[in-house]
Amino acid sequence: MRSQTSRAPAPAGSDAGAPDAPRSRPDRDPFLDNAKYLAIVLVAMGHSWEPLPGSGRLVETFYTFVYTFHMPVFIIIAGYLSRGLELTSDRVWRLVTGLAVPYAVFEIAYTLFERLTGSPDFPLSPLTPYWLLWFLPALFLWRLTTPFWQRVRWPVALALVIASMAAVTSDIGGDLQLQRVLQFLPYYVLGLQLRPEHFDLVRRRAVRVGSVPVCLLALAVAYWAVPRTTTSWFFRRYGAEQLGSPAWTGAVVTPLLFCCALVLSACFLAWVPNRRLWMTALGAGTLYGYLLHGFVIKGAVRLGLFDLDIVSTPLGRVLASVVAAAVVTALCGPPVRRVFRHVVEPRLDRARKPEPAP
Repeated sequence: MRSQTSRAPAPAGSDAGAPDAPRSRPDRDPFLDNAKYLAIVLVAMGHSWEPLPGSGRLVETFYTFVYTFHMPVFIIIAGYLSRGLELTSDRVWRLVTGLAVPYAVFEIAYTLFERLTGSPDFPLSPLTPYWLLWFLPALFLWRLTTPFWQRVRWPVALALVIASMAAVTSDIGGDLQLQRVLQFLPYYVLGLQLRPEHFDLVRRRAVRVGSVPVCLLALAVAYWAVPRTTTSWFFRRYGAEQLGSPAWTGAVVTPLLFCCALVLSACFLAWVPNRRLWMTALGAGTLYGYLLHGFVIKGAVRLGLFDLDIVSTPLGRVLASVVAAAVVTALCGPPVRRVFRHVVEPRLDRARKPEPAP
């Protein structure tokens, strides 16, 4: 039986969020929505591990393992959903209202949050995205370049060369976190090249079975690598020299991480359910969970919840992960989306000039 991913995807211009705006449609692919929900859960869990005091080698191992693929698979899906994007006036308007406007709103909101919770001098810097907000301008820029990647030969190879050059260079600057924009670019371009049959390939039973030893091996490698390297490589925020390595290592590590991310992304997608489940509707609201869970994580840090004695225990670390997953699940739900729809998905119809009469 042919899997449901073979159905035609939703129109690309309708998916302005990170990576998909949650306006419900009957033709949404449950496989993609399930994948986005599970990916955003991993993102939230990873962010909950960052403030853990003395997290230990085991937590760092899982952190390294998850950070190898959780944002790449998120970006690959974003690219896949952008395959039919054409830069018409309607599409550009939706890009601005769906990405640029929410970015400005949440940049201000997080700045006020920081000032009200212990950092009164925290600067408002629109060109320096706050923590997790880097993804919105990145997706905006990636989507603007979509027509180019749809026309050029060997697009993934070219994007990988650009990413490697960025990793070699350490003076790109922090504006809009262009290092991340460039170093994560190959995953978006790869998503543009994918077709439904590619997702069918990773859904085969042989891939699902083979993913188990591959993930176990990846965990073993991560456990070995934790004391020998830095997880900052996975953030794609710095050049090689900024991480204390020779510049040329950026050209080696970038394609190596790309290959590792692809393998683990395939393993992840192999286990994503292919039918409509309770999580499917939540996958349509990942933009909300992504933008809002930062307030919860940072709020818990400000309240000293990560300093509680129980958090330093193995049970406490598991509890922190479960709470993070539960929180981001709630934030992707319909009640939260109804409350925050006007700031996450502003329509701004009144700001738009009426169409000229034919």
